[in-house]
Order: sequence, then C-alpha cells, then structure tokens
Amino acid sequence: MRIIGMISGTSHDGIDVAVVDFADDGGRLTGRVLHTGSTPYSAGLRERLLAALPPAPTTLAETCELDTLIGQAFADAAAKASDAVGGVDAVCSHGQTVYHWVDGARALGTLQIGQPAWIAERLGVPVIADTRARDIAAGGHGAPLVSFLDALLLGARETPSAAVNLGGIANVTVVDPRGESIAYDIGPSNALIDAVVVEHGLNPMGYDEGGRIAASGHVHETLLRSLLDDPYYRQPAPRSTGKEHFNGAYVRAALARVDDSPNAADLVATLTELTVRTVAHELARTGVDHAIVSGGGCRNPMLLDGIRSAVPQVRIALSDDLGAPADDKEAIAFALIGWATMHGVPATIPSATGARGARVLGAIVPGDGPLRLPEPVAGIRSLVLVPPTAP
Repeated sequence: MRIIGMISGTSHDGIDVAVVDFADDGGRLTGRVLHTGSTPYSAGLRERLLAALPPAPTTLAETCELDTLIGQAFADAAAKASDAVGGVDAVCSHGQTVYHWVDGARALGTLQIGQPAWIAERLGVPVIADTRARDIAAGGHGAPLVSFLDALLLGARETPSAAVNLGGIANVTVVDPRGESIAYDIGPSNALIDAVVVEHGLNPMGYDEGGRIAASGHVHETLLRSLLDDPYYRQPAPRSTGKEHFNGAYVRAALARVDDSPNAADLVATLTELTVRTVAHELARTGVDHAIVSGGGCRNPMLLDGIRSAVPQVRIALSDDLGAPADDKEAIAFALIGWATMHGVPATIPSATGARGARVLGAIVPGDGPLRLPEPVAGIRSLVLVPPTAP
C-alpha cells in the first residue's frame, strides 16, 4: 500500500512529503521510500500564518481562511508527490499545528489546520488527518507521535538508545534493552533561534543557515542560566510543549531579566547553546550510548557538533543510517501512522505519550466512491525502511 505522509512542523516554513510503499509479512513491515520532497509555503501564506500564532490574537475568520489555504497548499504538494510515483492509495496529513493546549503537566487539546477535504477532493483517495486528538482524549500528550517510528527503527538493543528530532521543538525517544520506550519534548530547538532571526532580519530565509550567525556570536552566560531555569525542564516525562510557550515574547521576557542585553549574534549563539545544553543533558541523564538525529537542526553544525562535544560518550549519527533521511523522517512517520490507521493498528506508545493505552489514530476523509479499508492486521513487530537511493 502506497501512503503519502505529510507534515508542516513547528518551524512553519513549508510542507514535507514522503511516499512510502508498505508491504506486510506477518507483522514484519517493509517500507520502501519512493519519493520525498519539501514545498515551501508562499511568502504571503507564511506571513499570515505566523501573524496568527500565539501569543498574537486572531479571529475565527482568519483561522477558517488559513485552514482552507493551508489545506489547498497540502493538496498541491500531495498531488505532485502522487504524480511523481504514478499514484497512491491513501494520504496521512498531519497538517499545521497552530495551538497545543498544555496546562501544567497535562495536554488538554491540540489544533492542526489544513482542511484534509481539499486533499481527498484533489487525489480521490482516503485521507487520514487529526492524528493527535485521540491520544489526548486518552490522557496522553498527543506527542511526540514520531516515537512510534523511532521505537521500530531502534528496536531492542543491548544498551539504551535514542532518537532525537531537532525541529522547532526538540524531542527524544529513548528505547531500553527490553524494547520499552519513553518519549517527550525536550524544549526548543530552532523555535527561539528562528524567532530572533526573523525579528532582527538576520536572514531573509528566516533561520540561521549553517549556524553562521551563532558562530559569529558569543554565549551570554547570565541569560543562558536564566533560560535554563525554566520550570518546564524540571517536569517529568512524558511532557509536551510548543510555540505557545517558546516564542519571541518568551525571548523578550528573558532579556528583560538581565542587566546587559546581548547583541543579535550573541543572542542567537546563546539560544543555540540552550538547545545544545538541554538536549545533551537528556542524553546524558538517560544513559544512552547511541543516538540518531533528524530534523532541520541537524543541518546546523553549531547545534549538532555542540551536542556531540557535550556528550562524547554518546555515538551520534543521522537517522539516514536506519533508512529514514534526516530531513524526511517526520513525513515518513506520518506515512507509517496512515498505514497503521488504515489497517486498524494502534500507532501510539502509551509510555511515550502518557496515554491510558495505545489508540488507532486520526479521522478518515473518504476519497472518490465508498470507503473500503483493508483487512485489519494484528500489529507491527518490526520495520525495515528502504531509502530512496537504494536499488
């Protein structure tokens, strides 16, 4: 079964797409990655999206219009991916998170927009969407859902291992030698860096390309200590967060607490070091000796090399080593979730999200004609990914 997985992450810069052809052999799943790609949002759409995100006020009218416009953008990206491989059987669209409602240690709700009906109308195949809500309804955080893929890729090893995603928010999945998993959001990865780059006009691309800005600055230790004192980092796992907490206003409030504010380059260097310290702390605390890394932050040497230097006892590699290209792993994860939902397989790990139990995720928008689901399968025992470059 060919599934398109789609997501726009907490960097809000565009739509990542992966087409995966899954074949099941008694619970042993093989996923051949046929196509991957990324489609940037138009400048106008991204500007409207960013202007509507918390803590900024918005209206239901703007939310409705963005839901439609982002749904149409997802439909365009899905159509291109489907055409590239000669057609697909289903789509799993994460959409665009605009709000993740967390109160203390509990997630109470989440909202992803990008109306999936536009995708179903364009491609004529079933679309799985709204994947996080069911886990939250079951008492979980609805995140990080990528832990379902991470646990299958890492498998049971003789020593604990981890998968780290460096997106807007950094998250980690830790798998122990018994194959049991825990996962949670560590804190900001690119979210605060991007906010400062945009606010100060440091790069028209909206991020610190290659870590060059951070490399030109110096860490402001007083500010860094203040940032590290955030109570979020002391919350027990599983926990989740987002740009509702870690945003430009958060940075401005932190700057107001220090006497000598850093210049823009020093601020980016300090926020980069914040991610390095918090990620390295979790890798050291959990006792892993091997970690695979994915997400946009792994292309920033100031982040990746900084983490490597901070935890030299941990062997750090890109997720490419396990068949999941580092830039495309989250899209692949949602293709996997889509396959699982179509086959009646729960695609959550309760110890990772904090839910009462594993749940089949999402709501399905039918394509053309009656909705016909394949025969349910008992579960997934193992997964092997074959990357696009493999013969």
